[in-house]
Amino acid sequence: QVQLVESGGGSVQAGGSLRLSCVASRFPINICMAWFRQAPGKEREGVAGIDSYGWTSYTDSVKDRFIISQPNANTLYLEMNSLKSEDTAMYYCAAMVGRCSGDYRFLTYSYWGQGTQVTVSS
Repeated sequence: QVQLVESGGGSVQAGGSLRLSCVASRFPINICMAWFRQAPGKEREGVAGIDSYGWTSYTDSVKDRFIISQPNANTLYLEMNSLKSEDTAMYYCAAMVGRCSGDYRFLTYSYWGQGTQVTVSS
């Protein structure tokens, strides 16, 4: 069983930065991970994905602003720069064993964190 715990959310002004962290007791060696977000009244959307082989992908609205990384076996980061009001949402990390085969936004993840709130004021 993999338990995921997010942190790093908060309130920031537009143009600011935040770094979200997702810590697991232990990530499997072969793993596909992603960050999702859900704003009030909107569907959950994939933000960025990464797998153990270094593959990464981003949704168009965050390209060149967000960076997903896995610095060690236990931690997943989402570095968010040049934040906009439309980035306001609850952010969740998700994980599944195996490579990210196909579009990470539509994969079936076995493990989810509880979420961390990001609020960007304009």
